Amino acid sequence: MNTPILLSKLKSLTLIIFTLVLSCSVQASHPNLVITQADVLDMRKAINEQGRFATAYKNLKAKVDLQMALPIEVPVPKDGGGGYTHERHKKNYQLMYDAGILFQLSQDKTYADYVRNMLLAYAQLYPTLELHPARKVKSQNSGKLFWQSLNEAVWLVHTIQAYDFVYGALSAQDIKRIETNLLKPVALFLSEGQPSTFNKVHNHGTWATAGVGMAGYVMNEPEWVEKALYDLEKSGKGGFLKQLDELFSPQGYYNEGPYYQRYALLPFVTFAKAIDNNDPQRKIFQYRDGIVLKAIDTTIQLSYSGLFFPINDAIKSKGIDTIELVHGVALAYSLTKEPGYLDIAKQQNQIILSGNGLKVAQALDQGLAAPYPFISVAFGDGSDGKQGALVIMRSQLAGDQAVLFKPAAQGLGHGHFDKLTWQFYDQTKEIVSDYGAARFLNVEAKFGGRYLPENESYAKQTVAHNTVVVDETSHFDGDVEVGNANAPVLSYFETSSRGTVSSAKIDTAYQGVELKRTMALVNLTELEKTIVLDVFDVVASGEHQLDLPLHYQGQLIDMNFALSVSTDQLSALGAKNGYQHLWLKGRGLPEQGLAKVSWLNENGRFYTHTSLVNGQEEFLFTQLGANDPHFNLRNEQAFVRRVNNKKQHQFISVLEPHGEYNPGKEYTLDAASQVTQLSYSQQGEVMLVNITIAGVSYLIAINQVPDGSIKQNFQYQDQSFSINSRLAVFALNDDEE
Repeated sequence: MNTPILLSKLKSLTLIIFTLVLSCSVQASHPNLVITQADVLDMRKAINEQGRFATAYKNLKAKVDLQMALPIEVPVPKDGGGGYTHERHKKNYQLMYDAGILFQLSQDKTYADYVRNMLLAYAQLYPTLELHPARKVKSQNSGKLFWQSLNEAVWLVHTIQAYDFVYGALSAQDIKRIETNLLKPVALFLSEGQPSTFNKVHNHGTWATAGVGMAGYVMNEPEWVEKALYDLEKSGKGGFLKQLDELFSPQGYYNEGPYYQRYALLPFVTFAKAIDNNDPQRKIFQYRDGIVLKAIDTTIQLSYSGLFFPINDAIKSKGIDTIELVHGVALAYSLTKEPGYLDIAKQQNQIILSGNGLKVAQALDQGLAAPYPFISVAFGDGSDGKQGALVIMRSQLAGDQAVLFKPAAQGLGHGHFDKLTWQFYDQTKEIVSDYGAARFLNVEAKFGGRYLPENESYAKQTVAHNTVVVDETSHFDGDVEVGNANAPVLSYFETSSRGTVSSAKIDTAYQGVELKRTMALVNLTELEKTIVLDVFDVVASGEHQLDLPLHYQGQLIDMNFALSVSTDQLSALGAKNGYQHLWLKGRGLPEQGLAKVSWLNENGRFYTHTSLVNGQEEFLFTQLGANDPHFNLRNEQAFVRRVNNKKQHQFISVLEPHGEYNPGKEYTLDAASQVTQLSYSQQGEVMLVNITIAGVSYLIAINQVPDGSIKQNFQYQDQSFSINSRLAVFALNDDEE
């Protein structure tokens, strides 16, 4: 054979070998996002064994098999949130994700073919779409498949993983069609097509950067990854890393509150895992002192009895079993092997089919779970942790109790005008409540599932919360930008066996008015009781009307003062700023001394709010529902403590849980308040509250000296006392501390 022919054949053979090697290497790199080849091999072994992981696999397989028996449906988008086409596209991305996982584990190409066929259907539809017909016309984040591009980004986060799972089973022609007609257009639409959203430090930007960055890893578009990390200009002023810098405090608290921390957690966790698998040299889980792990742990701490504290625009039914936190807990356990995360995973009762999920399942099978340590903590707000704080106080002395105290920052557009508000929880129930968001999420019949108009006119307004309202005007006059620029100052926080105490102040919520609140969850160890102490100081340069609402959950039982009640005709408490939505049902003016209001919660326990009044505080009893023609608001109740023409006032009160009502066994215990005496005084920097409850007299001392040496000596009723902490409790009857 002559040399030219031999060289030609050698070149051809080399090209064939190179192509085969390249093809194998490309296929070998998938999946390469959250789940790796090594994960797949371990999971394939686990599904053939006994245990939680095998059960989760079988359950998912049965569920997906039922769905795959139905025709694939990729409808032309028409509906807003909650509507049929909206929900169908959500189900589709989840179905593709699940079928892709099943393909990797079972190696049954039927699942890959199903994902392929659906992707091709989307590739045919997507190029024909204009902006969504149900979009907000003036919005800058309209979608095509969905009414807002946020949902489109969520679709991409899931769909790109499904594509990654089945990539090795696709032909070159299928890959070209899917990437050219679908995945690339979606990625470009969410990035270059919407630069203000993509570059924004906000949960919408988080989802968009995660989706586009993960698509970059799968589709070999390194520029997409860089832009996702550093913004479209790669300036570092936006992008995923900037969001990690600015949206979380150093402790891992998310500026918009627990509900949106939960929602934003999935793209942070998912993209971070993809970064770690593809670019381990970036050390993403060490970034900013491990901020991703801190964010996961903080999300758990921001819950009570399985539900998130419902501050800001929160749907109150969301809790730790939400899928975002299931992924987060699996990652946290994988990174730390802390057994407390297994306790949360056990409560979630969901095993995800991933490498992290496998580790959780196997550890649970081995009985390695230990109780998760819920603690009293002050989570600093803002990127520097110095823009106020969200304070959680917990006690196990008389059952599982918690106070949420909120001297936190505004929380961007989802924040409420509720500086220094609080909530109380006991025996798994909300007792002193926050309304949360006025929204029926994904219930299209209620305003398309979007935020209701009453979210602005009531839920965000200050009177909807448990904090002082000056002249019936909301904090910062309801201006979000002003609110975002001004945060309370956390003066101190301390926790010990005697309880937890915190104090904060703000002088910018109203011009010329300083608000200062000190709250304590106090353990009365001798009585095995816990009370909440609340001292709210208002100092102003001029005279004002001051209102302090308290929203409670339960049936009003009694009060120790006379009421003038409207029984056949109601009027609204006011005309604007949320007051227009409150029916005024009764009013009373307690005499100087103790004013008591008691209610019974569905947990079968009584609660009495005892106020130390000077004879000038009027109590206004309200029910929500006025000026609500579409019945959008829940009929909740509150009472408002009001004083008029005041430059300075101090609201002092104690919340006392007591007794039991058991309708099944027909008995009632201790239905009446056991507080018989309450007084307040001040000695220098020490606040002194003397309370007699159940026959025992206590002196509660709160040391408000500025940071530094906090040891204080003082006299009370001819006795000498010394404290070296923020909170001290003395039982005066027997001089025990």
